Amino acid sequence: MALITLRDVQKEYRLGETITKALNGVSLDIEKGELVIIYGPSGAGKTTLMNMIGGLDIPTAGKVTVSEIPISTLSAKWLTVYRRKKIGVVFQFFNLISRLTALENVEYAIELVGVRTNPRDESSVSFRSKIIREKASEYLDKVGLGDRLHHFPAQLSGGEQQRVSIARALAKEPEILLADEPTGNLDFKIGRQILEIMEAMTGKEQNRTVIIVTHNEAICPLGDRVIRLSDGEVVENYTQEYVSAKDLYW
Repeated sequence: MALITLRDVQKEYRLGETITKALNGVSLDIEKGELVIIYGPSGAGKTTLMNMIGGLDIPTAGKVTVSEIPISTLSAKWLTVYRRKKIGVVFQFFNLISRLTALENVEYAIELVGVRTNPRDESSVSFRSKIIREKASEYLDKVGLGDRLHHFPAQLSGGEQQRVSIARALAKEPEILLADEPTGNLDFKIGRQILEIMEAMTGKEQNRTVIIVTHNEAICPLGDRVIRLSDGEVVENYTQEYVSAKDLYW
């Protein structure tokens, strides 16, 4: 059974008498460990689709199931639990807390879920500050920021802030990583470095499912699967032999 399934998912937004249909009957399956690219122009429904999977929004109609959990019918309380335990999110605009250092930003995310001390035992979770700090430092080191732990966001470049955002999302060790235009505010060189980091730390190597939303068609070869949206509908959905991030150009 697929990790993520959507069946006839629809999403409408109402403003006064105006109804905007963001998703129009989307059905698809995503397997565990896939690196998926959701591609399309602005207004195609990409972010709305990502939000459905992440439990950040609920459909007007249709069904969303993740790890056999019917998230489209969960209460607000259980959606919060789902997001904390299952989902990591990398935003286009980084969304770091300005008054916290890079280390503290990552620690804050880990504090919500704790650190599993025994990978085989889901109940073996520690909230000790020392263990949390060690985990945060480990992930910042993995993204090449071991010498920037105590810098505030304003003291970091855009690429460095995005790497903190990736470390923050992955330090929770989520089953699913969602990235909304992760290279959108970065130049080509830095953007490709960000994709290389995500490629190395996610996908099949880590048995983690990764979904990248982008309007940049040149990023599509990175995906095991490409889902192209137009006007809220899936117009292409195909698998491919992916191209390494270091070989992408745009």
